[in-house]
Amino acid sequence: MIAKRLFLLLASSWLVLPLTLHAHHSPAMFDFQKQMTLTGTVRLFQWTNPHSYIQLVVKPDDGPEQEWSLEMGTNVYLYNLGWRPSTVKAGDTLTVTVVPLRTGKPGAGRLGEAKTAEGKTLGANP
Repeated sequence: MIAKRLFLLLASSWLVLPLTLHAHHSPAMFDFQKQMTLTGTVRLFQWTNPHSYIQLVVKPDDGPEQEWSLEMGTNVYLYNLGWRPSTVKAGDTLTVTVVPLRTGKPGAGRLGEAKTAEGKTLGANP
């Protein structure tokens, strides 16, 4: 009887497991064939799961300032790359390489590389 219940429990867990594996979204919204370089001021660094974000205010030469939401990896992954919750602070100036949205809409992207105003690279491929 116990063996039968254990078998049913294990069998049912195999049915649920694939659902949890697909809970995370695909990176298909980003156009990995393109990259952009932006320089701006950090408004907010969000050290969160499942992704961390940098909110970067960019002042283009030919228009009003834009706020970009830059998606990063999980904080565990970032920590292994040398990032910490205190690595970036509001008011810091960063130059970043960004993979833009596939739609071409400005204001969001995947962070590829970040450098401080002094030229120091922060982490690697966050």
